[in-house]
Amino acid sequence: MKKSIEIGSAFVGLIVGAGFASGQEVMQYFTSFGMWGIAGGLLAMGLFMFMGFSIAQIGSDLQSVSHKSVIYHIGGRYVGLILDVLITFFMFGVATVMFAGAGSTFEQAFGLNGVIGTVVMIILTIGTLLLNTQKIIRIIAAVTPYLIAIIFVILIYSIFTMDITMSEADKLAKAQPSAAPNWVVGAFLYVSYNLAAGVALLIVMSGATKDRNVAGMGGIIGGFISGVLIILIHFGMFVKVDVIQGLDMPTLEIANQVHPFVGVLLAIALLGMMYNTAVGMLYTFTVRFIDPSSKMFKIAVTIVGLLGFVASFVGFTTLVGKVYAAMGYIGFALMIAIILTWIKGRKSQHVS
Repeated sequence: MKKSIEIGSAFVGLIVGAGFASGQEVMQYFTSFGMWGIAGGLLAMGLFMFMGFSIAQIGSDLQSVSHKSVIYHIGGRYVGLILDVLITFFMFGVATVMFAGAGSTFEQAFGLNGVIGTVVMIILTIGTLLLNTQKIIRIIAAVTPYLIAIIFVILIYSIFTMDITMSEADKLAKAQPSAAPNWVVGAFLYVSYNLAAGVALLIVMSGATKDRNVAGMGGIIGGFISGVLIILIHFGMFVKVDVIQGLDMPTLEIANQVHPFVGVLLAIALLGMMYNTAVGMLYTFTVRFIDPSSKMFKIAVTIVGLLGFVASFVGFTTLVGKVYAAMGYIGFALMIAIILTWIKGRKSQHVS
C-alpha cells in the first residue's frame, strides 16, 4: 500500500499543474457548465482512476526506463510517431502557458506589469536548465501539499461567505468562457490532455514497480484524489462566480478575500508550480531534438525560451483554452491506444 500511495501521489503531482491550481482550467472545463460541473468532475474522477490504473499496469508490465519507447509501444510505429511529435510540441505549448501564467500572477497578486512576471519566469527556467540545478526543482515540487491545504481554506471560506443563490450562481457560471461544447466533452478533454502531458513519466515511474497490482492501485488512488480536488476547486469557484468572473486567476481572487496574506501564499505556490512545470516541459521539448550533453543544448534552451516568451503574449486564459483543448482532442487517440494496450496485457496475463 505504501508503494501504491507513492505512485498515486506522483500521479496527482503530474495533474495538479499551475492552471489546475489557479482555477482557470477548472473554470473552462467544469465550472462554465454550472451545476453540471459536479457531474463533469465525477466523470473525470472515474476516467482518471481507470486510466491511471491502466497506465500504471502497462508501466509495470514493460518495466520501461524510456518515455519514447513507451509511446511507440502504445501507439505502434505510425500512430506512435504521430503521438511522439504532437506530445513533444505540446510540451512547448505548456511551457508557454506557464510563462503567460507567471505574468498574470504578477499582475493580479502584486499589481506589477505582467511582462515582468513572464521575463522573471523565463530567466529562472532557462537559468535552471543551464545550471542543471535539479535540487531546486525538487524543493519547488514540495509546494503541492501546502497548495492543497490553501485550496481547502478557499473552499470553506467560499461556502460560508456565499452571497448569491445556487440558481444565480448557475446562470453566471454558464456565462463564463468554456473550452468544450458540454460537460461530458469537457471532462474527457481535461483528462485526455492531462494524460498526454504526463503519460510517459507515469509509465516510467510505475515501471520501477514489479507488481502490476500495486502499480494499478497507485493509479486508482491518484485518479481518485485528482477527481476530489477538481470537485473541491469547482465548487469553491461556483459559489463565488459573481466575484471571480472574467479573471485569469480565479482562486487567487478568493484567496485574497480570505486574507491578503493567504493571497500572497497562494501566489507564491502558483509561481513555484509554474516554474516547476516550465522547467520540466522546456527540458523535455529541447532534449527531444538535442542531446543534453551537447554544446548546442544551452544555446537551444535559450532560443526555445525566447520563442516561448514571444508566444506567451497570446495571453494566459486564451492559451489555456486553445493549447489544452487542442491537445485534449489529440489525447483521445492516446486514451484509446492505452486502453487497447491494457486489454492486450490482460489477455496475455490470462494466456500465461
